[in-house]
Amino acid sequence: MHTAADVAAPAKRPRGRPRKTVDERDDGNRRRAVLRHAARLFRRNGFDATSTRDIASAAGMQSGSPFYHFKSKQALLFAVMEEGMRSALQRQRDAMLDAGMESLEPTARLRLLVRNHFESLLGAGNDYIPVMLYEQRSITRSQRTALAELQGAYEGDWEPVLRALHAAGQLRADVKLARLMIFGALNWSVQWFDRRGEATLDDLTDAALALFLAETP
Repeated sequence: MHTAADVAAPAKRPRGRPRKTVDERDDGNRRRAVLRHAARLFRRNGFDATSTRDIASAAGMQSGSPFYHFKSKQALLFAVMEEGMRSALQRQRDAMLDAGMESLEPTARLRLLVRNHFESLLGAGNDYIPVMLYEQRSITRSQRTALAELQGAYEGDWEPVLRALHAAGQLRADVKLARLMIFGALNWSVQWFDRRGEATLDDLTDAALALFLAETP
């Protein structure tokens, strides 16, 4: 008869989720690589003129490999747009938190939002949002609805700032119309801004605020 000491205790099962294997981690990296290269090519060449072979080649993959992660080129396009909006929203929330947004004057709050928006649009490697702005005709209605919800959350962070500026007399236009026109003007910068030129994102931010805001009466 074995004593309790003679019987080996069963191995303890690790708590939490099992660790990902090297292959599983690599799959995540490959998916991000596909998104990154797809965003760059969609922005540079347009959705219709970009093939999955082009994307696979840019990512250093076999021609059919993107379909392991995305069932179609159209699904990949939507994933690029969704990734762009989710990242932009998170970046905006982080910037607001880091700056102590609620303690800032309304003009400083708008400056923060505008500068961060320019970074999402024009910063190095940020091709996702420009693709979303100009390729929405190539996604489905339900996908546009999903993106609209993320855009609503993103623009919703601007609403109290614009209302405060309106109350102070620095924003003369109707708040809703002002928001639409401000985003229209900022977003159009992807068509003409050249990072190799003399103007910086800070310069653009200064110009935008000078254009949108009136002096306090």
